[in-house]
Amino acid sequence: MKDTPCKEYRHQSKDTTMKTIRIQHFLAAAFVCAAVFLVTAAHAADPLASWNDTAPKKAFVTFVEKVTKAGSADFVPASERIAVFDNDGTLWPEQPMYVQAFFIFDRIKQLAPRHPEWKTKEPFASVLKGNVKSALAGGEHALIEMAMATHAGMTTEEFEKIATDWITTAKHPKTKRLYTEMVYQPMLELLAYLRANGFKTFIVSGGGIEFMRPWTERVYGIPPEQIIGSSIKTKFELRDGKPVLARLPELNFVDDKAGKPVGINQHIGRRPIAAFGNSDGDLQMLQWTCLTDGERFCLYVHHTDAEREWAYDRKSSIGRLDKGFDEAKAQGWTIVDMKKDWEVIYPFDKR
Repeated sequence: MKDTPCKEYRHQSKDTTMKTIRIQHFLAAAFVCAAVFLVTAAHAADPLASWNDTAPKKAFVTFVEKVTKAGSADFVPASERIAVFDNDGTLWPEQPMYVQAFFIFDRIKQLAPRHPEWKTKEPFASVLKGNVKSALAGGEHALIEMAMATHAGMTTEEFEKIATDWITTAKHPKTKRLYTEMVYQPMLELLAYLRANGFKTFIVSGGGIEFMRPWTERVYGIPPEQIIGSSIKTKFELRDGKPVLARLPELNFVDDKAGKPVGINQHIGRRPIAAFGNSDGDLQMLQWTCLTDGERFCLYVHHTDAEREWAYDRKSSIGRLDKGFDEAKAQGWTIVDMKKDWEVIYPFDKR
């Protein structure tokens, strides 16, 4: 039976509709490709787009060009292109308190029912009362005591899960953003730029190595084997026939100040040619990197933006930049003024 005019019209209409849909899909795909191309082209044109075109950006780019130009006097083989970064205050905020300190405080509150003695024992009592200033009054000793009490007594796998669960949901008290959202966009771009130019990037932090390892690859693109940090002792055990590493309440290594060059030597075995920090705790790492022969680059992040972040340096109890500031000026190291040199600070600020 032949198609009636109505059937023929419906067939034509259906074909037209399908063609229209295909055209719409094609146009949508073309739009996405064009958008990706434009973003990629813009990034290729300026991979450090969140940096203002000021002296620190120019100095950094010039350094990378020098050490990667084959045949030049300053050329450095890819195997020797090591760059080290502090974490707190350099890659993400450390105010009003170190992120891991927030983690420790939350662990104290969680474990408090098992430790009734903490109600009257300092610094735990102050944490439970919400008195942060008193809890931290004991300085590094108090923080280490709290870390030992909350980070030990479990396997490394158990601790990794605890740290991962916390960092996935914990939010900064000021911005109400996830801590992993509050990384510095200019530094993310700098990390990517270095890797694109054959550098291997490491974190060298006073923070706990096993606190950082579960999330740094996702957030910074730096895998766990390239994390250097403070640690507690571990012990191999067989539990029900299963091999585990038990975390002990004993300090193993403090990766801060003079400990940073030691940690770099132990873990990497090469002297870096670039180092990035923000406080006096990073001074020895920058000295170890730059006070030697060859083309080197050292950079201090100076927190000067009270509106978008925080403003602090010489008198701050957290992230103090005093001796390091003077050394940077004397040695001609690069100092980033966050207010002047960064167009945006966080990824969610990008326009």
